[in-house]
Amino acid sequence: MAATMLAKRIVTALILISLVVAGALYLSTPILSLVFAVVVMAAGMEWTQLAGIRTAMGRLIFIVILGAALGLVAWLLHTDPRWGWWIASAALLWWLLVTIGLFRYRPGQSPVPGTLAKSIYGGLVLVPAWTSLVVVHGIEGDGPALLLFLLVLIWVADSGAYFSGRRWGRTKLAPYISPGKSREGVYGALAGAAACGLFLAWWRPETGNSMLIILFCLALTLISVVGDLFESLMKRQAGMKDSGNILPGHGGVLDRIDSLTAAAPLFLAGLLMNSP
Repeated sequence: MAATMLAKRIVTALILISLVVAGALYLSTPILSLVFAVVVMAAGMEWTQLAGIRTAMGRLIFIVILGAALGLVAWLLHTDPRWGWWIASAALLWWLLVTIGLFRYRPGQSPVPGTLAKSIYGGLVLVPAWTSLVVVHGIEGDGPALLLFLLVLIWVADSGAYFSGRRWGRTKLAPYISPGKSREGVYGALAGAAACGLFLAWWRPETGNSMLIILFCLALTLISVVGDLFESLMKRQAGMKDSGNILPGHGGVLDRIDSLTAAAPLFLAGLLMNSP
């Protein structure tokens, strides 16, 4: 059974990676933004279950508002690209608050947000992530390569966490939130991120100081863990193991992009701060 599940994970991952790489390299930013919007809308539909929205009308309202938010952001970016910086910066503040909340969370003691609050959380998670990915891809010259680097970094970190956690995982990372995650898994993710940073510094030395690149990759990995844990908490409170079952061996769309939702705003903010 374990071997079959691993095989499903690998096949699904290879297909998804191929599609994403092809899209990042060969699609224009406007077209790719529409593709990402479809992904975000699918993730939004899964979020309605995490938020506890039970009725079809409630889910429709959530999706309509989410789509309107994406449209508004697209218009803002068209009028002034600097909106990308402001949205990414606001998202970092949100993820800082999430990090504090995760550290302080205790089942039975911490308040459980209601449906409205969790619905708002969904927008705060998904809209800035979409914004950041679109803005990164649209950076003149290097955009597609930068987007691919971010995606590869997250994939490598996730894989490192998965395999090192299965092999050496002993110490629980957040037992109240996700008992299956271990500190050893995080160490594997950080090792993978450091390797990505070293590769980037060797392959493209003009990017900047090697140590700063590696530290930035480590920071991206740590915040991606926060994104993963936050979705795990939402699933735990909703009594769900996976956000969906659309991806064989991987669960739902949210299960695949949870790390990216937190890392993308930091990646964009870091790029913009380092730009001349």
